[in-house]
Amino acid sequence: MVSDATTSRSPDVAPAATAAAAGGSDPTPRRAGGITVLRWVLRQHRRALIGWTVAVAVVCGIYVSFWPAMGDAGELDALIEGMPEGLVAAMGYDAIGTPAGYLESTVFGLLGPILLLVFGLTFAAKLVAGEEEDGTLELELSSPVARGSVYLQRYLAVVVALLWLCLVVALVTVGLIAALDMEVGTPEVLATTLGMYLLVLAFASLAFAAGAATGRKAIALAVGAGLAVLSYIANALAPLLDDGQWLEAISPFAWYLASEPLVDGLSVPGALGLVAWALVPAGLAIVRFDRRDLGV
Repeated sequence: MVSDATTSRSPDVAPAATAAAAGGSDPTPRRAGGITVLRWVLRQHRRALIGWTVAVAVVCGIYVSFWPAMGDAGELDALIEGMPEGLVAAMGYDAIGTPAGYLESTVFGLLGPILLLVFGLTFAAKLVAGEEEDGTLELELSSPVARGSVYLQRYLAVVVALLWLCLVVALVTVGLIAALDMEVGTPEVLATTLGMYLLVLAFASLAFAAGAATGRKAIALAVGAGLAVLSYIANALAPLLDDGQWLEAISPFAWYLASEPLVDGLSVPGALGLVAWALVPAGLAIVRFDRRDLGV
C-alpha cells in the first residue's frame, strides 16, 4: 500500500542518464534543481497517498462517531470500573469517559499513531534503502544531481506525506467534534495533532536515516519499528512502577502524551525532544549516505 507501480525514469535528469546508458549523449544534460526530486517522489506515490488518506479519514471518522453511543450512555465508565486500576493507567483510559479523554485514548493515543507509523516507517524505509536495493535509485544517482540533494528531497517527501495525513486526522476530528457537539476545543485538537505528527515523524526519520546509512530496508524497518514498540511499552509500564518516571523520561510516546495535550496542551519540552529525535539522526545519516558505496 506504500507505493504503486513505478517507471524507470528519474525526475528531469532521466533523459540524459538514459541517453548515456544507451551509448548516446545529451548535449545539454540538465541538473535537477529546486524541488524536482520531491515533486517526482510525491507524484510517483500519489496513489498510495490517496489510499492512505481515505483509510485514515475513515478509521478516524468511525471512532470519533462512536462517542455519542458510548460516552453519553455511560458504557465507557462502566467498562473502566471493571478493569484493574493499573491496567487503566497503563492504557491511558483513566479519563476515557470524557470527550477529550476518549479522543486522546483512541484516535490520538492509539489508532492514529499506529496507522501513521505503519505508513511512515514503510514509506521512509523504501525511499532510499528500498529503492537502492531494487535498483530504481540508480538513474537518479548516476545523473548530475548531488547525493545530498537527493537525500534531503526524499526526506522532505516523508515530512510532507506525514504532514498531509495528520492534517486529514485533524480536519475529520474537528468536523465531527462540531457535528456531534463534543466539548473539545479546536486549538487543543491542533496541538495534539502536531504532537502526533512529531512523534510519527521522529520514528520515520530514524527508519529513513538507518536505511540511508546502511542501504538495507530490513534494517531501516527494524530500527524504526523496534524503537517505536519499545517506546510505547515504556510509556505503558511507567504508571505501573513506583519508580517509573525514568521510563517516561526516555519514551517519545510519553513526551507526546504525558501532558494530556487535548486538555492541557502540548508539552513544549516534549515537542522539542521529538524534533531533536527526528532531526539528529537524519542529519547524521546524510554524511554516511554521501560517502558510502551505494549498491546501485
